[in-house]
Amino acid sequence: MALPSSTLTPPTSNTVKPTVIFTTPPNYAARLSTLLTLKGHASLWCPTITTHPTPQSLFSHLSPRSLPLLSAIAFPSRASITSFTLAALSFPKPLLPSHGPTFILAALGKDSELINTLFISQICSNLERIIVLVPPIATPNSLALSLGEGYGRKVLCPVPKVVGLDEPPVVPDFLKDLESGGWVPIRVDAYETRWVGPSCVEGVVRKGEKNGGEVDAVVFTSSGEVEGFLKSLKEFGWDWGMVRRRWPRLVVAAHGPVTAAGAERLGVDVDVVSSNFGSFQGVVDALDVRLRTLGQELDCM
Repeated sequence: MALPSSTLTPPTSNTVKPTVIFTTPPNYAARLSTLLTLKGHASLWCPTITTHPTPQSLFSHLSPRSLPLLSAIAFPSRASITSFTLAALSFPKPLLPSHGPTFILAALGKDSELINTLFISQICSNLERIIVLVPPIATPNSLALSLGEGYGRKVLCPVPKVVGLDEPPVVPDFLKDLESGGWVPIRVDAYETRWVGPSCVEGVVRKGEKNGGEVDAVVFTSSGEVEGFLKSLKEFGWDWGMVRRRWPRLVVAAHGPVTAAGAERLGVDVDVVSSNFGSFQGVVDALDVRLRTLGQELDCM
C-alpha cells in the first residue's frame, strides 16, 4: 500500500530530482510542468501531439437560426471550449434570446472553470435559462450521463478531428453514450489533434543513449499522446519494450482511467492511475507518492 503523502520525506537541496517525461500538447504544458516542479521533479517535455482550434467549423451551428434548435452543448475538453469561444466572436451577442427552454452547458473537471458568468452571458442574457453541468467524475461517459434523458433533443458536441494518428474510441463511445441516453448528438470537428511528427521523442531516445541518462517516470494525459509517443519511437528503431529495458524502474502514470485504458490498449503498461482526474493535480500527486515510496525503498536496500 502506498504511504500517505504526509509520511514521505520531502525533497531537499541534496536530493537528486527525479526526471519525469510528459507529453502534453503546448496548451497544457506550462500547467503540468509547474505542478511537477512544485513537487521537486525535473520535467522533460516531449510533446507528441498538438491541438489547433478550427472555429469556422462551428459557424453554421451558432447562427441565429441554428443554435435555438439545440438543447445542449457538451464540451469534452478545454480545447473544445476554446474553439467555441473563438467561433462566437464572429456573431452578435448574446447568441440566444432571453426567453426559451432551458439550455444546458456541460463540461469536465477544471475545464468547467472557463464556463463562467462572462462566458454564459455571451450565450444568453437571461442566466436563469442556462444550466451548467459538471459531472463528479471527469470522463466523457459521465458527461453523457450527466445530461440525463434526451427525449430526442439535440446536443452539440465539439470534438477533435485526429490527424496523423488513429482516432481512439473515446469520441465514438461518447457519441454512442449520448444516443443511448435518447440524445441526438451533432458531431462537429471543432479542433484538430495532430501528431507532432517523427522526431517528437528524440529527446527521450537521446537521453536513453547516454550513460547516466536516467528517467524515472513518464506522464500521459491522453491516449493520443501515447500513440504519438510509440509512433515516434518506431522512427528511431525503438519500441516500448526497449523503453522498459532501458529504464526498468520507470513509473508510467496516466491521467485518469480513460487514458490508462487507451495506453493499455496500445500495449503500454500503466503503473499509476490518478483517482482524482478533474485536473492534472491528481496525477502529479499520485506519481509523487509512488516515486517517493520507491526512493525510500531504495534507501533501505
